[in-house]
Amino acid sequence: MRARLELTEDCEITLEANPGATDQARFEGYRAAGVNRLSIGIQSLDNTMLKRLGRIHNADAAGQAVHAARQAGFDNFNLDMMFALPEQSLAMAAQDLQQLIALEPRHISYYQLTLEPGTPFHHRPPPIPDNDIAGDMHAQASALMQAAGYAQYEVSAWAKPGAACAHNLNYWRFGDYLGIGAGAHAKLSNNAGQAITRIHKQPMPRRYQQQAGTTAGIAGSRTLDENDRHFEFLMNALRLNDGFDVQEYEQRCGLNPQGLLDLVQAHPALLHYDAKRVRCTPLGRAHLDTLLTELLPEVA
Repeated sequence: MRARLELTEDCEITLEANPGATDQARFEGYRAAGVNRLSIGIQSLDNTMLKRLGRIHNADAAGQAVHAARQAGFDNFNLDMMFALPEQSLAMAAQDLQQLIALEPRHISYYQLTLEPGTPFHHRPPPIPDNDIAGDMHAQASALMQAAGYAQYEVSAWAKPGAACAHNLNYWRFGDYLGIGAGAHAKLSNNAGQAITRIHKQPMPRRYQQQAGTTAGIAGSRTLDENDRHFEFLMNALRLNDGFDVQEYEQRCGLNPQGLLDLVQAHPALLHYDAKRVRCTPLGRAHLDTLLTELLPEVA
């Protein structure tokens, strides 16, 4: 990458890794190659839950992966954890998260289990906590992490000071990014946001190798119309606790902000506007999906 692109000296380079896989045996090599941040998919520290999720690791392996990361020189890493797992109680979720906090990562991604189409859970749904209990779990987690020195900056992300994830912030702020390699996605803008294209590459690695550098390597692309730009910006930027600057909306979407401001003023219980920034209220953040549907019925 460095041979082909000019990277800034403080470029954040994150590698996703899973406990129980061969990744942790290679942590030192990744660190030597320039990786300076890890994101480790712990998911849970309850062995029963890990089995139900179909994970190949157990809680001991998760702890060993964190130890191996530190031994390899990584002081900046994220740990993923899910909540609202099958038959998980509020107390069980709290215990799971407290064990994760005890591992002292600088960043925690805490997100609700979703039953994605095409997965075994979607075909045979397990008994999972209802939305009210899931909401209580999220509120409980927020209090636990705040007490441990983590600040929430996005719906599912908490970080110690200075450890917010750079690439995730770019996504939530509707920034552009390159997609390099098999299955990669890209978002590219020009003309002050008035022309935004999303591109995805050929997903099969062997076929991508044969087609890279040609138009055949691009599996698909689409240009966002005004509704797309408006909706996708809000879908991302409203995830941030700090929301967004109205000027940022205008620059990145190429749209007049008046329509946005009309929507904000029509939903004072869900959205807050302080003459410069738009952000969700606590109620709006708790019901973000519903909020987007209400604001954008013609798109959502």
